[in-house]
Amino acid sequence: MDLDPELALLRPLGGFFAVRTPLGSPGEPDRRPATLAQAYARTPAPPSQGAAGSAGAERHHDPLAFRVRKVTRALRAPEERIGASVAQQGLAARLWSVALGCTVLYGRVPDLAPELLRWDPDATAPDDLWLTRVRARPGGAAGVADSVAGVAESVAETVLEDHLEPLSAALRARCPVAPGLLRGNAASALAATARLLAGWADEHGRPDVAARTRDLTAALLAHPLLTDAGTLSDGVFRRRSCCLYYRVPGAGVCGDCCFTRSPRSSPRAPSG
Repeated sequence: MDLDPELALLRPLGGFFAVRTPLGSPGEPDRRPATLAQAYARTPAPPSQGAAGSAGAERHHDPLAFRVRKVTRALRAPEERIGASVAQQGLAARLWSVALGCTVLYGRVPDLAPELLRWDPDATAPDDLWLTRVRARPGGAAGVADSVAGVAESVAETVLEDHLEPLSAALRARCPVAPGLLRGNAASALAATARLLAGWADEHGRPDVAARTRDLTAALLAHPLLTDAGTLSDGVFRRRSCCLYYRVPGAGVCGDCCFTRSPRSSPRAPSG
């Protein structure tokens, strides 16, 4: 099945999977959010004269830094790297949701090139994405006759290589967040997304979608960029790193955390 212009099959799965398309009128470019390619490419730079302390200026010139600070403030997190971790995991989950949803429902891996996706760093969760052109990734067929390994490789190129690797590099240029932590976040976001998608398929009598989701997820977690991030056993994922969420006031550990209880008593607990 070809991808339809509005990716309508994703809508019944909820806002976590849906993506805006098309963007709308191209006549107001200054009001359109930056593409993810622009967000990844920008590096920290001193604010221009008169722009210091301006959230609007940062949102325009460095949307990734703006997002990290927004998340950090919203969580009341004591460290900016916590906001960076949570922001990265949230965006990773949205990218996985669109890629996995299209792959298992349409049988096509979508083209999610960073220059085709626009992202508002000031939006609430889940991250708001606009796909400006709907098309399959070249060579992105994912029919039942295609091998799981081949489809997984195409999805990995779409999400891991085109997005999460440059996102990780851009975040680490802005604050000291461990690469192992970010890999763990990527794997955790994948596992959580797959669990939601497979659960929806089970509830709606789509065992084919559930099975493909689980097979594809297992293959993706075995990818070289994720293979050391955690373990998948009987459908349950356990990561080897911690996303640092337990350091947010009032928070505990996540369900797939490497810790079984909050390590607050150990200030030097591992983070990645």
